[in-house]
Amino acid sequence: MRKSYYQKLACMVMLLMILLVYQNYTSREKKPFPDVKFIMASSSPINISEFDPNTLDETQWKTLGFSEKQISTILKYKEIVGGRFTSKEQLKKCYAISEEKFSELEPYILLPETNEKTKPSPFGSFEKKTIMVSGKFNPDRFSASDWIKMGFSERQAESILKYKNYLGGSFISKEKFRECFIISSENYTKLEPYLELPEKAPGNIRSNHSKKSEARYRSFDPNTLNTEGWKALGFSEKQAIAIVNYRDRNLRGNFKSLEDIQKCFVISPEKFQELKPYINLSFTEENKRQETDFSKTDLNTISFKQLLEFGLDEKSAGSIIGFRKKLGGFVNKQQILDTYNIDKEAVQRLISTCLLDASGVQKYTLTEAPEEWLKNHPYFKYSADKIIFYRVTYPDDKKIWKFLKLKPEYEERMRLYVK
Repeated sequence: MRKSYYQKLACMVMLLMILLVYQNYTSREKKPFPDVKFIMASSSPINISEFDPNTLDETQWKTLGFSEKQISTILKYKEIVGGRFTSKEQLKKCYAISEEKFSELEPYILLPETNEKTKPSPFGSFEKKTIMVSGKFNPDRFSASDWIKMGFSERQAESILKYKNYLGGSFISKEKFRECFIISSENYTKLEPYLELPEKAPGNIRSNHSKKSEARYRSFDPNTLNTEGWKALGFSEKQAIAIVNYRDRNLRGNFKSLEDIQKCFVISPEKFQELKPYINLSFTEENKRQETDFSKTDLNTISFKQLLEFGLDEKSAGSIIGFRKKLGGFVNKQQILDTYNIDKEAVQRLISTCLLDASGVQKYTLTEAPEEWLKNHPYFKYSADKIIFYRVTYPDDKKIWKFLKLKPEYEERMRLYVK
């Protein structure tokens, strides 16, 4: 038994020795493998030369390695930014071009790195520009070039002047000047000690630059003039609106005397004296109450004065008119009942009595709706940016609704104004 065991063991030892000898013999004849070197692909595109992305058509974009869908997105993006790429930085923001692809193309793009003219935001800081004030000044007398010399950009100077015109041609007070969104709090702090303006608006708001009307005055009835009529007499749009509101809200639709007109805070004593000889008041106690057939009155055209005549208080009437204007018109009567700050019982009687014609209400598809309309409409403004973003790549209303993922009640009211 032991003899057999030792014989097997000896065989195994001999076998191992033979294998070791064979391995040493064969390893001498083998040549070592050379070091493996990986050849990296060139990072530059093949057969590509310098190009201007503003002049490329679909075929040329395709030769750069883009798919049809990517090309479509790039061209739409170009339209969104004004029909022309102004810098490499702007082109890089197009999400159809990956960072790797942009890195490949960048050396060949014939565009500046950045566009400094479009870089500053009207809401942001003035970057490296410093506002310089040489002494006290009246901002009402500043032209665009004066604001630019002070350190503001050309676009900011234009915006400041537009804001002044919006106020009626004068900043009126430091308080109003501070509300100009172009002027940051930091810059206002620098300018405030030098402003030749009162701290707050005086009781009678007057514009230092109000020009005498170039219109030829003729006899007029202040109780029948609308906004355009007051503008024709030399008032700004904002002043005209204030006069009409003062008449319709404070005086319930009628100036009863010359004294009522003189008390209007928008009309200066000088302007009143100019107009006085031409004023022809037609107000009488007999026409104070005009009977309106409310069963034939359209809720989309009913006036503030008629709402007061129906019995609504000024707050309710003002809320309904204001909400209707923001919506562009009511589509159903429930919207009127859901308006904030109203007497619901009185409004319920109103909508039960009056008609509602929604045929004149403007409606759009999500793909065609103007950006300004989307951003200002009460039902769309919170989703406006998403709609604008999605429709660039997916110009299909069904897909956009799907991506928005809105609550059912929000989507339902938005669809009231969609074709």
